[in-house]
Amino acid sequence: MGDSLTTAAVLTCPHGGTVSITSSNSGVTADGAPLALAGDSFTISGCPFQIPVGPGTKPSPCVTVKWLVTDLRATVNGQPTLSTASVGLCLSAEQVPQGSVVISSTQPKVSSS
Repeated sequence: MGDSLTTAAVLTCPHGGTVSITSSNSGVTADGAPLALAGDSFTISGCPFQIPVGPGTKPSPCVTVKWLVTDLRATVNGQPTLSTASVGLCLSAEQVPQGSVVISSTQPKVSSS
């Protein structure tokens, strides 16, 4: 298991869109930020991705993250936690896979309140 993901972690889609994490967890933190759980909301904004359509392009931004690999041994309230070892897939509004989430920074210290 790698460093933990929290609501303060920096994640992006493969096209540079920013991932915002809204967590239901308030009891277990790392450096003061709630741990991110696989069932939390991961919303992507600012993704510029477009797909070719005929002679032009169609916007197809990444809008959400679905986690395929989570921390199997660590859970909070029955939800798996996430870390740098986790694998998330960025999806368009049509639920089309568009690449793996990029994890840029995490929090290593975990504590419970």
